[in-house]
Amino acid sequence: MPLAERPRMAMLEDMPSDSPVIISKPTLKFERAAIKRGAKFVCGVDEVGRGPLAGPVVVSAVILNHRKVPEGLNDSKVLSAAEREVLYEKIMASAIVSIAVAPPSIIAELNILQASLWAMRKAVLGLQVKADHILVDGNKLPKDLPCPGEAIVGGDGRSVSIAAASIVAKVTRDRMCLIMDCEEPQFGFSSHKGYAAPQHLEALTTHGPGRHHRMDFAPCIQAQRMKTIAA
Repeated sequence: MPLAERPRMAMLEDMPSDSPVIISKPTLKFERAAIKRGAKFVCGVDEVGRGPLAGPVVVSAVILNHRKVPEGLNDSKVLSAAEREVLYEKIMASAIVSIAVAPPSIIAELNILQASLWAMRKAVLGLQVKADHILVDGNKLPKDLPCPGEAIVGGDGRSVSIAAASIVAKVTRDRMCLIMDCEEPQFGFSSHKGYAAPQHLEALTTHGPGRHHRMDFAPCIQAQRMKTIAA
């Protein structure tokens, strides 16, 4: 069974029999359309980590070699961690990749949306080969891109370039969370990756925010307030 099929089958087994099911696989449709309009290098861009209470937003920009597209590319959320790791290595070995990180300090300065867009532009500008067209997951494009671009809602499940970017960003951020966990093991970053899981919220209440927390997010602000009062 192909890499991307196993998680889908698991999801389908959990769904009621009368539930509408829409399954799609990312393709080169958007890339080929851009090439027909004159582009040579088409770049997919995606971010990971807008929702967590801690850690950075990570963005990847990927220009795939269309003759060596790794089999099984899909939205990183429908792949297992093991599948993402395998595909990450294949992408890094065959594509042009750039990664940009917006740490909590940038998120606090710009807000989470603008920090994500800032990192998207930074990732595109970091490519070793200049892209001619940008495909971005979502409904907003960063300002001042070096070339034309288009925002594609659900793009990580529709464009293989964006799917590849989502995998690289996800694996990179998960590895960063392992380092965060080593630095502050009391928060359990290796398991919940900074999201608002019950054990994370409990640790926030017990210990107060750590160095990786986003102090402009309400639960972190509240935890710091409680820590100050207790002191």
